[in-house]
Amino acid sequence: MYFLKTTNYKLVTMFAILLIMQKIKKYFPHFLLAIYIIEFVSLGIHPYSRDVWYAENIPILGIVLFLVILYIRGIKFSNTAYFLMSILPFLHTIGGYYTFERVPFDWFDNLFGFQRNMFDRVGHFTAGFFAYGLAEYVLTYKKVSTKFWAFFLGICFIGTLAMTYELIEWQYAVKQGGDAGLAFLGSQGDIWDAQKDMLMDTLGAIFVSIIGIFTLKK
Repeated sequence: MYFLKTTNYKLVTMFAILLIMQKIKKYFPHFLLAIYIIEFVSLGIHPYSRDVWYAENIPILGIVLFLVILYIRGIKFSNTAYFLMSILPFLHTIGGYYTFERVPFDWFDNLFGFQRNMFDRVGHFTAGFFAYGLAEYVLTYKKVSTKFWAFFLGICFIGTLAMTYELIEWQYAVKQGGDAGLAFLGSQGDIWDAQKDMLMDTLGAIFVSIIGIFTLKK
C-alpha cells in the first residue's frame, strides 16, 4: 500500500512538473515581457540621470513594443530567439538606471583585468543576438533558401544598425552636451569606443550565427 501511495505521489508530481514546463514553454514570451515591465518600472524610479534614462530606454522600449506588435500580428519567434533578444533590453535597462559606466560590474572587470567598466561592451555584444531572430524570420517566411545567407543577412543588418546607433549617440552627445551627453556616449575616455562597440555588436551576431547554423531548424 505504501509503495502504491509513493508511486502515485511521484506520478502526480511528474505530471505537475510536465504541465508547468509546458505552460512555461507556451507562455515564455509573456513571461519575459512581464519581467521586463517589472524591471522597467522598478528602475525608472530615481535613476542616476533622468536625461540619460530617457535616452537609453526609449530605443529599447521601441524594440520591445515592435516585438509585441509582431507577436500580436502573428509573427512569432522561437523561445530561443525570444530569450536571446531579451538579454539586451534587460541589460540596457540596468545601464539606463545607473548610466553604463557606473553599473556595478567590478567583479567582471577584475576577473578579466579590464581597466574600464565593460558593461557597455557586454551590452553591445548581446545586441548582436538579434541576428538570430532575423535569420529565423527570413528562413520561416522563405525570404532566403539557406541558413548561411539567413545569418549572413543578420550579421550585415546588425553591423549597419550598430553604425547607425553610434551616429545617434554622437549627435545626442553633441546636442545634449554636459554630463548627460558624455554619460550617454559612454566612451569613458576611449577615442576608439565607437569602433569597439560596433565590433562587439558584430561579434555577438557572428557568435549566435555560428550557434544557429548548427541548431536552428530550417
